Amino acid sequence: MSELRYCQGTDCHKHRTKDRIKGTKGNKSYQTRRRSSFYYGNGNFCSTRCQDDWFNDFGDKAIDHFGRLTEPKKTMCEDAWYKDRDWRNGGYYFVNECLGVRNPITEQQYNDDNYTLNTSWQIPFNMG
Repeated sequence: MSELRYCQGTDCHKHRTKDRIKGTKGNKSYQTRRRSSFYYGNGNFCSTRCQDDWFNDFGDKAIDHFGRLTEPKKTMCEDAWYKDRDWRNGGYYFVNECLGVRNPITEQQYNDDNYTLNTSWQIPFNMG
């Protein structure tokens, strides 16, 4: 059986919901939610509200601790390829918007996580 964990939201116990009311008659209180698993914030929060509460209280400290960005991160054009599907027309593509290229691929290539594009053939297209 899973171990029960508490929501890490800093104000979880302040949100007025019936499932947070615990205790015996005359000695009730709102308490932090306790579950075997949570769905938000990598399993640390019971809701996006609690996740936002935590980030509003500790987000700046966490970013400063782990490293605040002082310059933009970059993905160079040669590394900007991704797979895309045209749902209207049913086509599959390997796309690089940075280069303005969209190469048709098969459905099998689209579904293959190890597929890499042979960049020797490229069909330019207008990105809009």
